[in-house]
Amino acid sequence: MNTTDAKRVLETALICAPQPLSVRELGTLFDMEVSADTLKTLLADLQLEWTGRGVELVQVATGWRFQSRPELRPYLDRLHPEKPPRYSRAAMETLAIIAYRQPVTRGDMEDIRGVTINSLIIKQLEDRGWIEVIGHRETVGRPALFATTRQFLDDLGLASLDRLPPLDGSEVQESALDRLDFESLANSLPSDPADLDAPESDLLVMADPVATDPISPPSDPQLLEPSTQEDHDPGSNPTQPT
Repeated sequence: MNTTDAKRVLETALICAPQPLSVRELGTLFDMEVSADTLKTLLADLQLEWTGRGVELVQVATGWRFQSRPELRPYLDRLHPEKPPRYSRAAMETLAIIAYRQPVTRGDMEDIRGVTINSLIIKQLEDRGWIEVIGHRETVGRPALFATTRQFLDDLGLASLDRLPPLDGSEVQESALDRLDFESLANSLPSDPADLDAPESDLLVMADPVATDPISPPSDPQLLEPSTQEDHDPGSNPTQPT
């Protein structure tokens, strides 16, 4: 099979696939007779060929996929004019802390935010596949250590944590949240009725898409300033810190 035919096979498989495909999975298209390095070269060539089009080939955490370019999202949204889901600020702040300071315990998150974090927020993020427990800290009580998942990166359109937008020490929580493409997360899953019942002041509309140029996060970003109010989900009481 020549290079042109091989790229045609890759292109077709990626366009038809409902999920990102890894290099190993793409290798099965050729009975593993094409090396991983060759496949990566072909994928890079495809990326260049699709430059300037409304659809781009990108690498995310779990593999490669075709997706629409962020600047065209306003036009595509007209096909589905519903309002985007809205998530509580408490949930988004918690997710941002985990993304930039992982691995962290619940106690670490509460120290940063300055408030008790409701258990339902942690469960919500786990149920949506954005965070997971990756171990336990060897200290009194062995608290769980939380980190983001590959699904979280996929939903943000990122290949790795190194692609997260950098944070400056002087930035406050609004800047930290707005620089993540949480609109991608909103569009990937239905909204939570509990969040929609939250007070208007505690809601955060998803931010505009961010650029996906490779950038490295700082080694110790000062992510958030402490909040002055406790988290509250309708119909539940705040839990005690871990």
